[in-house]
Amino acid sequence: MASRRITIVVSDASTGAERRVSVGRRTGWALLFSVLVLPLLWGVAARWSAQYEIETLAAANAALRVENDSYRAATGQLTAQVGALQGAVADLSARSTLDPAAAAAMAKLPTTVRNRALGGQALPPEAARALVSTAVTSPENTFGVLRDLLSVIETRLRAMSGDLERRKLLAHATPSIWPAVGWLTDGFGSRRDPFTGETTRHQGLDIAGQTGQPVYATADGVVRAAERSGEFGNLVVLDHEFGLVTRYAHLSRFAVQPGQRVTRGQAIGDMGSTGRSTGPHLHYEVWANDRPLNPLQLLTAPAQR
Repeated sequence: MASRRITIVVSDASTGAERRVSVGRRTGWALLFSVLVLPLLWGVAARWSAQYEIETLAAANAALRVENDSYRAATGQLTAQVGALQGAVADLSARSTLDPAAAAAMAKLPTTVRNRALGGQALPPEAARALVSTAVTSPENTFGVLRDLLSVIETRLRAMSGDLERRKLLAHATPSIWPAVGWLTDGFGSRRDPFTGETTRHQGLDIAGQTGQPVYATADGVVRAAERSGEFGNLVVLDHEFGLVTRYAHLSRFAVQPGQRVTRGQAIGDMGSTGRSTGPHLHYEVWANDRPLNPLQLLTAPAQR
């Protein structure tokens, strides 16, 4: 009967001594499997693990590449928007200077005139605050939120640019300089009529001088009329837009004609004594939305000589 045990001989190569170990057949096969097969299985498992890690890293790298490309594109868009904003700011800076005298006079215009000229409403700051709040609470959307925020700022700058342009137009249209060189003989409001002696309402200023002295446009505008007009004598009427109108009466000569565009400080005629007048002078009026204004509150600069 064949033996059911296996003898394992262990020999010491240096001394030649041998040691024999006898184990059951099943135990022997288990030892042989552990010595020969398990290392092979460990190698296969390690290879599979390494392959899995490589594939995982490759997928992560691809995802990072896509994310990096997205960030690069978003950064490019943000850079372009920042450049546009810088251009808008530079444009605002270049156009922000107003003539001090005109700006001071403009500030004294009736509110209805300023509202008519400027109009519009500023974009509500709540929109920007909401975007900033979203950016803080949702970091993953930072680039998208920044783009939206820059768009809001850009829109606001464009609105400010339009508002600045309207302010410049209003400043050019606001009567702000003295229309002639001379001395003030009558002001705006109640006065004693030099012909009748009765108390009447005077709707402008009387500036005395010499016949032939130049009379100047007090703001940019268009000549609405240059004609003889009853007690005003030779009268020039300028339309400055935004409901602003100026009148220059008792002239001895016209230097403009209807429909002509004039600028502040341009000579429009000569002082005289035509119409209902006691001597050479200029009667000057300012009207806003068909209501007379006291010209003295707007005159912030002397007439040109």
